[in-house]
Amino acid sequence: MTPEEETVELFAQNKIDLVATLPCDRLKNLLPLVGKRFFEVPLTREEDGVGICAGAFLAGAKPLMLIQSTGVGNLLNALSSLNFTYELPLPIVASWRGVYQEGIPAQVYWGTHMKAVLNALDVTTYEVHTVEDLPVVGQAIQDSFSTNLPVVVLISPELWQCTPPDAFQQPGDERVNFLGESSKERSKSAALSLEAQVECPVMTRYEAIEAAVPYLRGRTVVCNLGVPCKELYALCDQPSNFYMLGSMGLASSIGLGISLYHKREVVVLDGDGSLLMNPNVLCSIAQQARDNLTVVALDNGTYGSTGDQCTASQQLDLELLARGFGIEHTSKVYTAEDLLTALQVPTGPRFIHVVIKPGNANVPDLPCSATEIKRRFMAHLRGE
Repeated sequence: MTPEEETVELFAQNKIDLVATLPCDRLKNLLPLVGKRFFEVPLTREEDGVGICAGAFLAGAKPLMLIQSTGVGNLLNALSSLNFTYELPLPIVASWRGVYQEGIPAQVYWGTHMKAVLNALDVTTYEVHTVEDLPVVGQAIQDSFSTNLPVVVLISPELWQCTPPDAFQQPGDERVNFLGESSKERSKSAALSLEAQVECPVMTRYEAIEAAVPYLRGRTVVCNLGVPCKELYALCDQPSNFYMLGSMGLASSIGLGISLYHKREVVVLDGDGSLLMNPNVLCSIAQQARDNLTVVALDNGTYGSTGDQCTASQQLDLELLARGFGIEHTSKVYTAEDLLTALQVPTGPRFIHVVIKPGNANVPDLPCSATEIKRRFMAHLRGE
């Protein structure tokens, strides 16, 4: 087998279910094989992939990320505040740029310092330079899932040099996108004609969550970090709630990952500041088109947990943003009655833009740790 075929076989032997990918020139022969063997989630940003993989793991899947080493730098905070905090495994296989016959100067500085940075953060790293080193990929996957921690496998471009360029691309082959459409079908028309008039809000976030409680009860809920988690806990604590204690911007990513392996509806209580920190998730939601996913965007126009500093949602419209990314089923609501009505719409994925007033309820801190939240949430998803 070629090194690419051996790598894919190691993924399969270790029962990987989902591979979240961002391309690298050195991985161009490996990526087509991945898409043929596994459920592949194409990413537009690495942090989004960390959240999606976390959600998939919570729902019982074994995820893996396949990215370029530069992307490892993008996701370090997500690893520290999500994977290390909740003890969530994630094997990351990274094309190690900047260290072997590198022709792009911008790759060199991070590539030569990356391993030292990862070691300083206690992220276990593995190196693959030749075919003889490839078994460590399997070892790394096993270590990640046995320790419930992320690991990074750094694969030198040296490994692939024995494979002819485009070895797995036959003449006349077409690239296939996430919808299964070939490159010949790339030409198509698109139109977006929308108007939005934002009215004065009448509810606070606490009142909006309170209004949604009859719908949320018994459902799988992922809640944005900070005060929203405390308000949800005070109003409707249940084992099916996943409370975010960090990783701002990843609530909807985690919800999407759960929805990929959980048949029942997943409701995300997200915020304007969080969504604008990771708008890429709206693209991922539109691409995956899961009808069991609902994002409730609680938009108070401020960073409510840090002193009500203004967010960019005061200058843009989140519903139009979601529609622009391709989410078809959207709505804008202001009242408790309208929110409950929007939640009853049967088709998804849904994006419900809830325009609310700034302000936090006086509620206590969460009394449970991240690992306690994880354990009872996973037990709920398993039906225990």
